[in-house]
Amino acid sequence: MKNIVKLGMVAVIAMMAVGCASVPMATKEVDAASKKFIAPADKANLYIYRNESMGAAIKMPLTVDGQHVGETAANTFVLRQVAPGPHKVQSLTENNASLDITAEAGKNIFVWQEVKMGMMSAGSALHLMSEEEGKKGVLETKQVQGSGN
Repeated sequence: MKNIVKLGMVAVIAMMAVGCASVPMATKEVDAASKKFIAPADKANLYIYRNESMGAAIKMPLTVDGQHVGETAANTFVLRQVAPGPHKVQSLTENNASLDITAEAGKNIFVWQEVKMGMMSAGSALHLMSEEEGKKGVLETKQVQGSGN
């Protein structure tokens, strides 16, 4: 009986370990620098963040203007510097959510990637957030590697 209980506990722990998606993470130094929220004078910082645990086993690819910029996992963010003007952000999930934004030089833009229930896999929605809410959301997350270009 003890062996069955131990085997059951091992199985539960193993399932929990594989239950979280992993993406390559930025160094602590890069993450800290990004959280100073200083945009370059000639571009805008576009922060796309996912500050919830729902859908933790799912990576969610992101594009800006049709170019892949990274994948989020639970409690992560992607940072991309963009030129001033209009841009289209897309979350490539079951429903391929999209959001049109307009960037201003020297400013920060915050987009919340909300996880939604889907029919066969996770879906998503994208929401333009205020500076205050966006900073709060980004501070709750960690930066994905290579997402600062």
